[in-house]
Amino acid sequence: MKNYDLYAIGNALVDSDYEVTEAHLEAMGVAKRHMTLMDANRRDELMGHVSQLSSRRNGGGSAGNTVVALSQLGGRAFYSCRVADDELGAFYRENLLDNGVSSNLTRASLAPGQTGICMVMVTPDAERSMSTFLGATADLDATALHADELAQSSVYYMEGYLSASPTGLDAALQGRQIAKDAGVLLASTLSDVTMINFCRPGLEAMVGDGLDYLFCNEEEAQVWCASQDIQVITNQVSQLARTVCLTRSALGCVVLEGGQQTAVPAAPVKAIDTNGAGDMFAGAFLYAVTHGHSAVDAAWLANQCAGQVVSQYGNRLNADILGAIRTRFEQRPK
Repeated sequence: MKNYDLYAIGNALVDSDYEVTEAHLEAMGVAKRHMTLMDANRRDELMGHVSQLSSRRNGGGSAGNTVVALSQLGGRAFYSCRVADDELGAFYRENLLDNGVSSNLTRASLAPGQTGICMVMVTPDAERSMSTFLGATADLDATALHADELAQSSVYYMEGYLSASPTGLDAALQGRQIAKDAGVLLASTLSDVTMINFCRPGLEAMVGDGLDYLFCNEEEAQVWCASQDIQVITNQVSQLARTVCLTRSALGCVVLEGGQQTAVPAAPVKAIDTNGAGDMFAGAFLYAVTHGHSAVDAAWLANQCAGQVVSQYGNRLNADILGAIRTRFEQRPK
């Protein structure tokens, strides 16, 4: 029996969510619906813009959200990441512990500097626009890897955003080789259109000679394939992994596996904040497949969990809500 269902590596970021208008985005010069990296000066500029707005703070980072979701559903997760020895770093480390996630942060002294943040601007149409200051996570490297824990995991998950960091990408790829040598299944995500446009070689390196699981949304797949034809897209992305989950917002998702395409309907909800939806989907899906469920059944659970997270403000759910969804999943007719 493996010690962990999921071992992930990714950026450790503390999320701050703000409800803004389209006019706010325009005034701040924030690109809608995508993630943009920013330096300390730009961070301070944006903080000035939102200083009068209320915000919600939570642990974040794409893969961080995924491991927390899996853990809250009852799985066992380990997370490799990097934070600084500051108040936000302590908050992030405790947040992982509170959610039952093991990590390298409890086994090493934290470095000086500033922990990364992600400012998430949510407009009335439920779209999220992210501005990310990497801070300490920009220096994430292979020292964050714990080879023994990785080799004793069922799935190794590489956050696609690491394609933007030379040291982070190197760490992810070193972990990939450790996982492959140990027979651990490989998973990743295309993460964001910005990553595809500017960091594609890194994403291609993560895919390598093929993954076991790949997650992407329809827009990311369109950009990756340079096509809006769904048949062209499914044919191309299905070559990247044994199982591909192509999420399509209110249309649910398509599971591509073994030459078959299966559409899985979305949960019937009203979206008010899409931040964290893809991360939640991946976490719930990986929980289910590591607990004996088929990919199609796993996608049903993932859609339900993602639907719940978009129907509220914030990037995560609490364990009670996820537990109730898991109970419905386990009790539903097959």
